[in-house]
Amino acid sequence: MFKLIHGEIYRILHKKSMYIYFCALAAGYFIVSFIRSGGFTEGSAASDAMSMFSLLPALAGGFLFAAIFTDDLNSKNLITLVGYGVNKAAIIIAKFILMVISGIIIFGLAPLYHCAVYALLGHAAAAGMLGPIFAVSLKYLLMTLAFSALSGIVVYGLQRATFAIVTYLLLAFGVIGSLISLALHTFAPGLTAYLASGITDRILSGIIRGDSLTAPVIELIVYVLVALALSAAAFFRREMEF
Repeated sequence: MFKLIHGEIYRILHKKSMYIYFCALAAGYFIVSFIRSGGFTEGSAASDAMSMFSLLPALAGGFLFAAIFTDDLNSKNLITLVGYGVNKAAIIIAKFILMVISGIIIFGLAPLYHCAVYALLGHAAAAGMLGPIFAVSLKYLLMTLAFSALSGIVVYGLQRATFAIVTYLLLAFGVIGSLISLALHTFAPGLTAYLASGITDRILSGIIRGDSLTAPVIELIVYVLVALALSAAAFFRREMEF
């Protein structure tokens, strides 16, 4: 599995489209911030983090998901890996680990770039704001990982790149979550707190307020593990056409 992860990292790092995409995303963010800078205040760097970072699961996570999970479907590399005897469970775990590593890098750099842009525009974040800004980025990183685990079920079950990407984007833009929340508010309102958004909200709140993180962290781990288990079940049931 470590060889598989190493190979995947090499593949991702040599994708020119990734560097072009994230450079364009960074440039677009700077332009938007410059346009909005007339209304910035002393606390804008912290207060804007929630709204601006809410787009990261779709814009940053969406690209990572496509590069890590669905490129293999388009290139038929997933079939090649299975044909060479790579265990299907190892593939699922390796892909998710790669998503975790990539996500940590991107969502770790995002607050630094965010603060740098605001500082360059004359509204530097105070030292006390950095913690909450990173906490917000962590929330959306965790949501991204949860969405990728859920969308992985479609990747390995249907093995259709388009369906998988659409599923991920519907989750990342909150479409599926809103529909589920609407249904739960009608039939079981108490369960809305156990959706990915609700769990990560409690993690964010716990970090900022200093509350216990044990319960929401365990819930998120169970959430992801169940999604990975369903991905494995779907993958093992799916017949590969060589």
